[in-house]
Amino acid sequence: MLDLFTIFSKGGIVLWCFQSTKQIFTPSVNALIRTVILQERTGNQSFDHDSLTLKYKLDNEFELVFVVAFQKILQLSYVDKFLNDIHLEFRDKYKEDLRHGRYFQEFEFTKSFQKVLQMAEDWGRSQAKMPKQMRTFEESLKSKKTVSSMIERKGDDKENKQKKVKITEPAKVEKLITPPSSPTPNGNEISDDILIQNRLRLAQKMSSGPKKKEKKSPKPSKEGKKPRVWELSGSPKDATNLDRSKDKPEDATSEFTPESNLVGRMVGGIRDLEVESDSDDYDDDEEEEVQSTQNNKPAAKSGGVFSMFRGLVGSKNLSREAMQPCLDKLRDHLISKNVAADIAIKLCDSVAAKLEGKVIGTFETVASTVKNTLTESLVQILSPRRRIDILRDAVEARKQGRPYVMAFCGVNGVGKSTNLAKICFWLIENNLRVLIAACDTFRAGAVEQLRTHTRHLNALHPPDQHGGRQMVNLYEKGYGKDAAGIALEAINHARETKIDVVLVDTAGRMQDNGPLMIALAKLVKVNEPDLVLFVGEALVGNEAVDQLVKFNQAMADNSSSANPHLIDGIVLTKFDTIDDKVGAAISMTYITGQPIVFVGTGQTYTDLKSLNAKAVVHALMK
Repeated sequence: MLDLFTIFSKGGIVLWCFQSTKQIFTPSVNALIRTVILQERTGNQSFDHDSLTLKYKLDNEFELVFVVAFQKILQLSYVDKFLNDIHLEFRDKYKEDLRHGRYFQEFEFTKSFQKVLQMAEDWGRSQAKMPKQMRTFEESLKSKKTVSSMIERKGDDKENKQKKVKITEPAKVEKLITPPSSPTPNGNEISDDILIQNRLRLAQKMSSGPKKKEKKSPKPSKEGKKPRVWELSGSPKDATNLDRSKDKPEDATSEFTPESNLVGRMVGGIRDLEVESDSDDYDDDEEEEVQSTQNNKPAAKSGGVFSMFRGLVGSKNLSREAMQPCLDKLRDHLISKNVAADIAIKLCDSVAAKLEGKVIGTFETVASTVKNTLTESLVQILSPRRRIDILRDAVEARKQGRPYVMAFCGVNGVGKSTNLAKICFWLIENNLRVLIAACDTFRAGAVEQLRTHTRHLNALHPPDQHGGRQMVNLYEKGYGKDAAGIALEAINHARETKIDVVLVDTAGRMQDNGPLMIALAKLVKVNEPDLVLFVGEALVGNEAVDQLVKFNQAMADNSSSANPHLIDGIVLTKFDTIDDKVGAAISMTYITGQPIVFVGTGQTYTDLKSLNAKAVVHALMK
């Protein structure tokens, strides 16, 4: 049933291997190492590659990896138990050899392997024959409800209704003051004071007389509501003024006052995000702990995220149970930093898998070990698998006599056109001619926005400074046209006119909009751009995962090629509005495995940075 089982060290030394078929498993195992183990994605402990499912277990004490592979269509319930049992069997049998690093020897493990595998298969068959047990009351949803929530209190509703009923008292009739029933000492029935008061009230009523009704002024006759007349309301007379598909004479003659201080600031590569400090906060936490132990006084509570790991006991192997409370707090901390919930759980599982079984000698080592483990995992995730050097690739494409094509995609309102203009400014700063393809033929004003950016950029870099060449050109065909066709025409035009780079601006679309996602996949397939960039906001949390997964899935499903062109990189916008909640960068990179190429940090053309992994990790761990 198992196609492959192998044990190898993290240094790449294969200790023992079993293979039941002649299939070549090297690509699958290499993909597991490259995609999961080296990328610090070891929380799931399962990996699919082609038709195989690979499950693995890490031994952090001896730096070993146990891998089992079987066909994806098989449902083997005993694989997890088998991995745990074979892990313990191999450790116990060769513990001394592993402790002293004696890897270069022949491990006689075939009989033990067959024995453990047979026991695991028998256990799986027995579990399959057992009738499925019903859930206990504690496992059901009803157990989570309180008794008070299931009691219907009908009487409470009636009482509330009764309280809401207003008791209307009859109108009080003004009565004369009557004396008490007991006779007065003088024998008179009514005292003189009461009589005087009654006579005064009677006189006031008689003098007032009947109330006269006031004549109401006649209401003016109602006139019909008059419609408001708006300027340029869209009448046939206003059509010529409202048509902005072509430049007006006043637009052509209008002059911009270019900000000359921006010119020359983006020559060369993109600057990295600035890092305030790398280890000051962590060192402060550890210094406080050391000082408190020296003075025999309890340390003051620190707000650092790693202060939660100080409760772990040293001088023993770390177990998952001992780390679980700390991992829960770490997960909540990551979620509070805007990391998607699923990604935060996977990161914590990865840290636990990497720490489980390690021997910690001292109390301070626990905090430093956890800190280093999490830092290495996050930096590894944010580090690109391949380096994207746009300037080098654009120059290489120019030598080949073709333009370098970049396509921008994303949801509505994330800043695709604005950041396209920033990237365009960076390219012309490095003496590359740019053609902007206006393929957003849906949103009103999209073409006019790009036209305005083109005039601004040409004002910053006028043709007389570049030998009479216009550095930025706009290729537009109006609205309602096929975006893929416009992009193809723009690329051909750039090839004919010897333009270096083509920036394709696409319409914003939600990830659930099927027709628009099909149109995006068609644009990518027809034009085959060198780089497809997904533009996303740094403000989103769980939504970033959904957007990227569905954009990639749509381009894969609607492409007829065996190797569809997916997202190559990410442009993270509005980074200056999130303070230290930088979790979206982690979520997007973790899901796609693609690098964050550009980071938008402001409103001007120079507010474009390159992601610094240490800066993001530093902000995430505050």
